[in-house]
Amino acid sequence: MRRKPIIALIYDFDGTLSPGNMQEFGFIQAVGQTPEEFWTKSDSIAIGQDASNILAYMKLMFDEAKRNDISLTREGFREFGKDIELYEGVKGWFKLINEYADSRGVKVEHYINSSGLKEIIEGSVIAKEFKHIFAGTFIYDEKGVAEWPGIAVDYTAKTQFLFKISKGIFSSRDSKMVNESSTDDEKRITFSNMIYFGDGETDIPCMKIVNMFGGHSIAVFDPHNEKKRAAAQKLLRQGRVRFISPANYTKDSRTYRLVCSIIDKIKADHELLRLSKYE
Repeated sequence: MRRKPIIALIYDFDGTLSPGNMQEFGFIQAVGQTPEEFWTKSDSIAIGQDASNILAYMKLMFDEAKRNDISLTREGFREFGKDIELYEGVKGWFKLINEYADSRGVKVEHYINSSGLKEIIEGSVIAKEFKHIFAGTFIYDEKGVAEWPGIAVDYTAKTQFLFKISKGIFSSRDSKMVNESSTDDEKRITFSNMIYFGDGETDIPCMKIVNMFGGHSIAVFDPHNEKKRAAAQKLLRQGRVRFISPANYTKDSRTYRLVCSIIDKIKADHELLRLSKYE
């Protein structure tokens, strides 16, 4: 049994760390549309074809970029990521939590589990804070230009990444190791040591799984949006999450106090389990 437990903080991105969808901070403007126009077109594709909403927006990005003579390269996506707006306190959040965890004798790792695009997130100012980014991506040709969806992450696909984080698997493609049976003692991070942050419907299966296995799920919401607040309260009433909190990540925020308390609990539970194994 590890003397120093590892705690995984797993974040959705859009609506959780950022107040908008990542496509809205550069790409949509580059193709001459408003966010409302783009998402209406995307929804129309999904509804008209009875298709995945994720694949629909990826196709629309591809089509609109081609129509506007924009080359979709990895570096191009990362450039769009530089302008992503973040909620208050996000930039300093990781250092705060890392320092608190260190003071409590535990290790924390940060992960992204997003239906957005990995390459855009990689261009954001916080990309370096994550142990791994699980998100959608394109397949690129020999010139580095996107030519087909490679990974589309919907609400069910998100759940597989929880199991990969638990087992220390950092390949989105892997479908063998993740399905191999293992005991809790063999897992790198148990579900009880996970804290999941999300804001909407695509996070509900992950929230429920984390809760089911003893972890902690938090629904965050835009503090200036009553509709988002009401949605988070509904998730709490339904038992989908254990906690709700405004999407403020400063040291004096409810989110910080909440996560520090969860870290304390995980540390205490780990010590009690360790002491129970006295021979």
